Amino acid sequence: MAKLPVTVITGFLGAGKTTMLRHLIASANGRKLAFIINEFGDLGVDGEVIRACGDPNCDEDDIFELANGCICCTVADDFVPTMERILDRPDPPDHVIIETSGLALPKPLIKAFNWPAVRTRATVDGVIAVIDGDALAAGRFATDEEALSQQRLADDNLDHESPLEELFEEQLGAADLVILNKTDLLDPARSAKLHADLMPELRPGVKIVAAVEGRIDADILLGLSAAAEADLDTRPSHHDGLDDADHEHDDFESFVVEFDAVTSPEELGARLLPVIRAHDILRIKGFVGVVGRDMRLIVQAVGDRVHHYFDRDWLGTEDRRSRLVVIGQQGLNQAAIREALAGGPRAA
Repeated sequence: MAKLPVTVITGFLGAGKTTMLRHLIASANGRKLAFIINEFGDLGVDGEVIRACGDPNCDEDDIFELANGCICCTVADDFVPTMERILDRPDPPDHVIIETSGLALPKPLIKAFNWPAVRTRATVDGVIAVIDGDALAAGRFATDEEALSQQRLADDNLDHESPLEELFEEQLGAADLVILNKTDLLDPARSAKLHADLMPELRPGVKIVAAVEGRIDADILLGLSAAAEADLDTRPSHHDGLDDADHEHDDFESFVVEFDAVTSPEELGARLLPVIRAHDILRIKGFVGVVGRDMRLIVQAVGDRVHHYFDRDWLGTEDRRSRLVVIGQQGLNQAAIREALAGGPRAA
């Protein structure tokens, strides 16, 4: 019997992975898909966004959320048992999509497909790295090794590479396809320069595809037939030769802020931006109640870019309190952030 193909989606926080999955669902062309969503934080935002897509290809029973930490750190406890549950179903899907946390190392996850419980029944069809082109053009995630070397030499307190830079290199080194997202925010010259800068970091034959709002057809993303678990040696990692669990994510933290309904999406945006800028927050995502509206507001903030939209009506059993996950580097002033986000007009 043919092995079940699995696509691994990597990328930093806010690169557009979940938005890309929504477009993938809409262009699945009859494929029955299952999703493993690895949240970083306590609120299953990404899984909820996919459930709300209104497409028969994202049935509730086909979405599995792993919220106990980075998927590469919980392979034995979370990922392998989840894959076994999918493989043992009487009606297995045609394809499995794994959306990793922005902090996940892809190589330990690929290695897991060589575990006895999985290796004869599933294969990594491809590893896809999603990049926020606008952020990268602004220097958020540099790939120029010489520039990084100069930065290290200029900083007497820095004796190792930035964790963000290392994670970025891990994602590129494991990729079978790179999606340069948000290219609508780049002029042609900047887009071409990014493309040229990224190519030397990729394995031979790996392509870069430009995208706007993650709009990539499923026929491009699926069916790569890479069998990534069989060519691990071609996928470089900073952690090669080390114990798979020997990597730290202590540079990041996340917490949930709850508050009452806001008066309008605009009022919420005005509340969020000063907090994001003052505390250098990497990401905010979650659900918000709006006074006088029966629909739930989805909020996604990457840096100081805040996006929101109403996705569906609140269910009768749901608590309409607003809940946002705040993600940033260690040392966030949680008390000040909670107070600022929970401030302003509230529902009665």
